[in-house]
Amino acid sequence: MYNALIKGFSGENPIKGFEFYVRMLRANIVPDNLSFPFLVRACAQLEGIDMGIQAHGQIVKHGFENDVYVQNSLVYMYSTCGDIKAANEVFSRMLSPNVVSWTSIIAGFNKIGDVEMARELFDKMPERNLVTWSTMINGYAKNNCFEKAVELFQVLKDKGIKANETVMVSVISSYAHLGAIELGEKAHDYVVKNNLSLNVILGTALVDMYARCGSIEKAIKVFDQMPERDVLSWTALIAGLAMHGYAEKAIWFFSKMVNSGLKPRDITFTYLLSACSHGGLVEKGLELFESMKRDYGIEPRLEHYGCVADLLGRAGKLAEAEKFVLEMPVKPNAPIWGALLGACRIHRNAEIAERVGNILIPLLPEHSGYYVLLSNIYARTNRWENVETMRQMMKEKGVKKPPGYSLIEVDGKVHNFKMGDKSHPEIEMIERKWDEILWKIRLAGYTGNTSDALFDIDEEEKENALHRHSEKLAIAYGIMRTEAPAPIRIVKNLRVCEDCHTATKLISKVFGRELIVRDRNRFHHFREGSCSCMDYW
Repeated sequence: MYNALIKGFSGENPIKGFEFYVRMLRANIVPDNLSFPFLVRACAQLEGIDMGIQAHGQIVKHGFENDVYVQNSLVYMYSTCGDIKAANEVFSRMLSPNVVSWTSIIAGFNKIGDVEMARELFDKMPERNLVTWSTMINGYAKNNCFEKAVELFQVLKDKGIKANETVMVSVISSYAHLGAIELGEKAHDYVVKNNLSLNVILGTALVDMYARCGSIEKAIKVFDQMPERDVLSWTALIAGLAMHGYAEKAIWFFSKMVNSGLKPRDITFTYLLSACSHGGLVEKGLELFESMKRDYGIEPRLEHYGCVADLLGRAGKLAEAEKFVLEMPVKPNAPIWGALLGACRIHRNAEIAERVGNILIPLLPEHSGYYVLLSNIYARTNRWENVETMRQMMKEKGVKKPPGYSLIEVDGKVHNFKMGDKSHPEIEMIERKWDEILWKIRLAGYTGNTSDALFDIDEEEKENALHRHSEKLAIAYGIMRTEAPAPIRIVKNLRVCEDCHTATKLISKVFGRELIVRDRNRFHHFREGSCSCMDYW
């Protein structure tokens, strides 16, 4: 009876489970091997390592330290609490670890980010079940090893194992991050053909995948087909619309969600305010910000204040944005100051940028992006002494700009391009293709915008660097290997620079191609010489 009560409370009310264990001891009832897995599970639920150690002591005291079910619970508990060393010690002492034991220790290594050790153990397993496969694939996805996640999914399929909804969520999320819509569509087909349930989590993952891969229409279609939606499903769609710059649509879906009886969460407002910022809807954004606490009882967090600062700054209200940040009831963090600095770049305000930079760089001295932003602002006003100061500061502090890369999916394979990287097997053809593209867009008026060059180098050198930016190589490959009317889809890890933005607009006009570029901030849909962001990013 006590075991049943400990088990019942171990999930939803673990403290109560502990209370019943203590009452059992006080009643002079000796615990058995079924008492401890539930007790240890309660510790895992609380992620309370100290309580877990006490439970482990009780296990040793009562002589169950060699029971496989008790050992499994200990491995799971220590893994969940992040003490992989203790988990591994218990696992290493097990005489006959079963599938549950292996899966728990793999999950533990995944949790601390050691996917190499997790995979080593996975490969050593004498037998695996679907939970093990799901744990390893999810581990890769959670640790940003998206290509490895999809590779392992392919191995699972090759072995004739049918994936479940949990596996497909990890796989579809990986395709979303890679921007691989062809592979994402195949995963969607897999879900349909294998009669997997389009539950809330899987449906939300598909909505997010299509939105991140540049097809907001398909995201809306999947959303409409979902038999059940929760607030996170609505938020995923609103986030997708925000990324694509459809501010009015995002607000419309928000109103529809509220009218359906669902209460928005704080993250919903983060995406809503972001949509207003990218859409230039200042008054509506401020109205939504005010409604958070007034209408929904949600206390604005730092990210919401950051969105408002970005909203005002992008609209050119830089003095108002600076005043808003300085008068915030909470101390502004680096991303908030960074949003204001980004607005200074858009509107070429070196005066406010300098004040912001003096606050921002000491806050995050290792963040290269802020040095680059401030340097670019100085470069535009030909303040090369200040640019040199930035360069020296970066050099002294060992700060390096992360390398830019661009991904493009062609025929179900994702190709990765980096500036200066010549490892692609078709790089010579790609570079010749880019030279051809460059010649044609120059005839259409392209001159090359070198204002984003970081340092005062020779103009010809700047142009050579700009013409080998990773997205330009990816676009050249896309034009080589795809045919109209199929859009060319690019995923980029950094913000699109002004020169690449200008060049891509002209490419869309000269070559009659639609290009969809996802950068660090948002989506850009290039059609017939214009961009969906209206040059406002």
